[in-house]
Amino acid sequence: MPMYQFEAMDRTGQEIKDVIEAPTEEDAQNTIRQMGYFVTKLSLKKGATKTTAPGAKKKRPFAMGGAKTKHICTFTRQLSILQDAGLPILRSLRILENNIKGGSKLKNALMDVCDEIETGSTLSESMAKCPKVFSRLYVNMIKAGEAGGALETILQRLAEFLERAESLKRKVKGAMIYPIAVVLVAVGILAGIMFFIVPTFKKMFDEFELKLPAPTVLLMAMSDYVVGYFWLMFLLPVVIWLVGKLIRKFKHGRMGFDMFIIKVPVFGNLIEKNILARTTRTLGTLITSGVPILEALNITRETSGNAMFEKIFTKVSEAIREGETISKPMKENSVLGFHPMALFYWVWMGMFPGIMMLSVALTAGRGAGKTADGAPSKNTGGAGQLLMMSLGTIGIGALACAGMYLLKMRSRVIDDLVVNMIDVGEETGELDTMLYKIADNYDEEVHVMTEGLTKLIEPLLIVFLGVAVGFIVISLFMPLISLITSLSK
Repeated sequence: MPMYQFEAMDRTGQEIKDVIEAPTEEDAQNTIRQMGYFVTKLSLKKGATKTTAPGAKKKRPFAMGGAKTKHICTFTRQLSILQDAGLPILRSLRILENNIKGGSKLKNALMDVCDEIETGSTLSESMAKCPKVFSRLYVNMIKAGEAGGALETILQRLAEFLERAESLKRKVKGAMIYPIAVVLVAVGILAGIMFFIVPTFKKMFDEFELKLPAPTVLLMAMSDYVVGYFWLMFLLPVVIWLVGKLIRKFKHGRMGFDMFIIKVPVFGNLIEKNILARTTRTLGTLITSGVPILEALNITRETSGNAMFEKIFTKVSEAIREGETISKPMKENSVLGFHPMALFYWVWMGMFPGIMMLSVALTAGRGAGKTADGAPSKNTGGAGQLLMMSLGTIGIGALACAGMYLLKMRSRVIDDLVVNMIDVGEETGELDTMLYKIADNYDEEVHVMTEGLTKLIEPLLIVFLGVAVGFIVISLFMPLISLITSLSK
């Protein structure tokens, strides 16, 4: 008969740890209750014989992709309710596993966790063996709940934490759907003009052998680019993404990119506040759950998702080991500073519009000096002007963005509000409360900024479309006016 090890509380609230022999887990649960104890944890003792046939491991359904955060949120909330109702952890997990329909990473992970618990492992030990589903933050909070005998409370806090994070993510994603749709429509309209309308005018200008002004040469070159090299518009973003991914594989490349991304115009401030909201809430949740401060800082560092913030939390951990507080090293190490790779990204951002113009001039722009049938045209001077404009745009953009970066070098990643509130929290012994307040404040700021940006994007897109269409109209009408003038003479 299998042996079950259990933890329970008697009527006075004293914790009891013992071993009981029973044919099944439910029988063990009933027996312990008849003894007058309230069960908090029950598991099969290591090395004990199972009642199921040997090797009767459940077949894992095929699962594609990873476990979605919203599914983990739902699972955590349901598990906290079942634990609050007093059900054994294994039975609770089996119920939730059976409720998940079809194949998913979460279902497979729960099956593995149940198998591990049946062999005598704790819940946190079992979940730690499924790192792709249960993060280190998740596992350590469960571990703290088991150690403190308040697993259901920890699960409630964990569910609230995950739900808040998921809610903020949904708000940001939802707010970006409209502007992305408008941008795609605008790009489609402009591409259609370049692909179908502008080539017709080009053919007419070639027939009359008109000398085209620089704006018209640029427009014709862009049209040639869209018609002859449209595949580059799809390939270029993929190449940029792959190169960025490759650079970020290296330590200095990742640090430079993350320092650049949190100070990039418009969106950098939003990204920075989002990271601050996430890290302070994570740290506050871990401290409230009873996780040791050094372990909590290490977990927060890993979940920050930004190399600059990882550096700050590493310095804070080192300072705490030497007897310092959190606020002082956080303030001292939050200055952005100089990084050559960050400067590279800023300069590249400034050069990018000019490089795109140069690629147009060197590829599609080669046809600006020829007519449709390949004969020499009078527009070689315009092509030369286009090349000079491209080189000038590259130089000006690089210098402007390098100057912006040098101005931002002394800026702080974590402002005085955060540092002062953490300092007050350490002095009053309410660090977790202060961290929650900081997180709530930045969550609200992220929400307000996201709404503001989405409302600002609409008029900006209208202005952009107006300028683009105006440029096309002016570029096409300048040669037409010249043609009408010459014909009237």
